[in-house]
Amino acid sequence: MIGAPEIVAALAIGFAAGVASGVLGVGGGILFVPGLVLFLHQTQLDAQATSLLAVILVALVGAGRQRAYGNLHLRDGLLIGALSVPGVALGSVLANKLPERALELLFAAVQIYVAYELVRRLAAARSASASEA
Repeated sequence: MIGAPEIVAALAIGFAAGVASGVLGVGGGILFVPGLVLFLHQTQLDAQATSLLAVILVALVGAGRQRAYGNLHLRDGLLIGALSVPGVALGSVLANKLPERALELLFAAVQIYVAYELVRRLAAARSASASEA
C-alpha cells in the first residue's frame, strides 16, 4: 500500500520530470528512473519499465505543446519512433536477462556520458567564441 510519503514523492518526481521534459526536451526517464529507485524503492528494472509507461504521457503533452509553437518535426519524430520499436523490444528482453547491478551501472554510465558530452561541447563552444573575439 502506498502511504503519504510515497504519494508526495511520486508527485514531486512527476512534476520535476515534466518540467525538465518541457524545458530541456529530455526524456522523463532521466528523472523518473532515479526517482522511482531512490524515493519509491523500486528495483532498477521495475523503474525502467514504469518510466516507459510514464514517458508516453509526458511525450504526448510535450509534443502537442511544441507543435502549437511550430517546433515539432512530425515526420522525423514518427520515423525515429518507428525505428526505435525493434530496439526497445530487444532492449526489454535484455533488461530482463541482465543482473540488476548491471542495469544500474549501464544507466549510470549513460547519464555520465551524456553529462560529459554536454560539458565538452560547452567548453568547445566557449573556446571557439574566445578565439573569435
